[in-house]
Amino acid sequence: MNSDRFREWRRSLGLKQKDAADKLGLKKRVIQYYEKGDRDGKRVEIPKTVELACLALSLGVETYDGRAIPRSYAEWAEAGAAKNLA
Repeated sequence: MNSDRFREWRRSLGLKQKDAADKLGLKKRVIQYYEKGDRDGKRVEIPKTVELACLALSLGVETYDGRAIPRSYAEWAEAGAAKNLA
């Protein structure tokens, strides 16, 4: 994820920089660095953990309790999650 994509992600969710910082557990200034792409003339890379957190938030996941997530519909159905879809 580059700085432009990060900014697009934030805006697509209608988040202000402070809101994005709060949801990602970061400081607003870090969000500003990510969107600018550098800090004091040095390139800033967005960590993989932040990219994955952005994905989770895009999917509506704000917390995770560590349980295994089904990898297929069959596993999902076996876990009883698909009862009402049949």
